[in-house]
Amino acid sequence: MASPSKAGAALAALREDLVGDVFAPSDPGYDDARAVFNAMIDRRPAVIAQCVDEDDVVRAVRFGRDLDLNIAVRGGGHSVAGSAVNDGGLVVDLRHMRAVSVDPAAEAVRVAGGATMSDLDRACQPHALATTGGRASTTGVGGFVLGGGSGWLDRWCGLAVDNLLGVELVTAEGERVHASADENPELFWGLHGGGGNFGVATALTLKLHELPEFSIALVLYLPEFAPEVTRTYRDLITTAPDEASGAVLYLTGPPEEFVPPHLVGTRLFGALLTYVGAEEDMRKLAEPLLALPHESEVVGAMPYADVQCMLDDPPGMRNYWSAEYLTGAPDAYVDTFCARGESIPSPTPTIHVLLPLGGAIAAGPHEYPVPYRDAPWAVHPFGIWEDPADDERCIQWVRDVRAEAQPWSTGAVYLNFIGDEGAERVVAGVGTGNTRRMADLKRRYDPDNVFRFNHNIRPA
Repeated sequence: MASPSKAGAALAALREDLVGDVFAPSDPGYDDARAVFNAMIDRRPAVIAQCVDEDDVVRAVRFGRDLDLNIAVRGGGHSVAGSAVNDGGLVVDLRHMRAVSVDPAAEAVRVAGGATMSDLDRACQPHALATTGGRASTTGVGGFVLGGGSGWLDRWCGLAVDNLLGVELVTAEGERVHASADENPELFWGLHGGGGNFGVATALTLKLHELPEFSIALVLYLPEFAPEVTRTYRDLITTAPDEASGAVLYLTGPPEEFVPPHLVGTRLFGALLTYVGAEEDMRKLAEPLLALPHESEVVGAMPYADVQCMLDDPPGMRNYWSAEYLTGAPDAYVDTFCARGESIPSPTPTIHVLLPLGGAIAAGPHEYPVPYRDAPWAVHPFGIWEDPADDERCIQWVRDVRAEAQPWSTGAVYLNFIGDEGAERVVAGVGTGNTRRMADLKRRYDPDNVFRFNHNIRPA
């Protein structure tokens, strides 16, 4: 650790050199700058550098190395483990780097490192183009993609990482590196699921796909119909084209227009069918769901970017999530899923989600460190609550969902769906056979493990 005099001089120089803002604990605005999506996270970095371009990122990383500070990288700040902030270290904050540049002719998009999913989706929508994005519009694109990237389009056009064409990176030494299939291909391999282990992603280039029409059916039921709805949805999606996706989920009725007023604040069960295509085709596919007794429905064509906002998590809440990737969803598991849904801690906005996979996910490139690719289903318990007194019971509920899914678990997991669950789960997220290769790559690009506030791969 640097001496106080050296640290003070270096901080003064950073304030002078950085185009963006710099926050230390005594500065006005510091508390707002360190706040992240998950209200459970309360960390106090020594310095927050709000970068506005790649040059700023280089300056910030070199400042951190000069003072021997650990470095956290903030994009959307959506990590449930609070990976975007640390105690006593440096935060490289990319939130002012949100430019999105669409090239319709090449069907590609360049996304700056701090852009959110909404920035990406809104920029692509006027061109009738899209790529797999997260299921919340406030999610940061960088962390989402480099962690793998699952969303409503993944059965149709693959995981987000399957659409990655290139990454611009600032390494732990403050050097600029470009990674693609042709340039630094080993690093490019590691960025397919390795997250922020190898540097700060200042920009990503992604493949786009034509999306002239997008349709949905969101149907809400009373919870007693959940087992029948889940089995119906399972059978429907198993034979559906890859253009179809969605989820079934337990939720608390939000104060939205599609929820009848008398059901706001009560436990409901929902079936969401998303469809890349015309409303008419989607309606035919959704007929079995609409034939079951239900309380409300939203059925029709809808802009994809608007659908991306439908299930946004309320800000300022406490969060704890996890996931298990499943070998299937037989009736025995459906019963388990529904029984645990009936025990959701109330009253909280917690949701309990069962997601279909397959399609282009399973057909995607198996050479990358994405070991959950072949699982046909995933269960995603998503604990959300407000009162710190509920921490223990809400966290335990999520853990119980995981425990009860073990007989059907593949053992692999998508790391963006989980928090800090230990080194074994990180191995489960990149694959046992890939872990050593990633550790070698980490030794090359970050031998001191400066970038450790993530699902960490330790240097070999």
